[in-house]
Amino acid sequence: MEIILMDKVTNLGNLGDVVSVKNGYARNFLIPQGMAKRANKVNVAAFAERKAELEKLSAEKLAAAQARAEKLAGYTVQISQKAGVDGRLFGSVTNSDIADALTAQGFPVARGEVRLPDGPFKAVGDYPISLSLHSDVEVEITVAVLGSA
Repeated sequence: MEIILMDKVTNLGNLGDVVSVKNGYARNFLIPQGMAKRANKVNVAAFAERKAELEKLSAEKLAAAQARAEKLAGYTVQISQKAGVDGRLFGSVTNSDIADALTAQGFPVARGEVRLPDGPFKAVGDYPISLSLHSDVEVEITVAVLGSA
């Protein structure tokens, strides 16, 4: 299916690109999320009229993400979980737990922005992670998992 990207999509293209993707990806994800529209004559003409406005909105989103990244750069968030004597957690620390802790400390972060490439943390320690605040903005923070009795 041919689509017009209404925003930058990682590994797919930039604003205004006409790309071909699988039908299910377009119908079930890109179009409902507002990231794309079908590439027909009406939508191509409408996009050409609104291109400057959409580029301005995209630049504002990028600037907001960069401002959030400056605040979060090098930040350390502490999360307490029950742990055994050997330092292994009885549960795990997931991206949802990290997002909730950051939001509680005044840094609103969605759970989808937290990237845990090795999966949830299952032991006490300090872990460097990255937050993907925008397709062009990533910031590194540290998660300190503390054990409690």
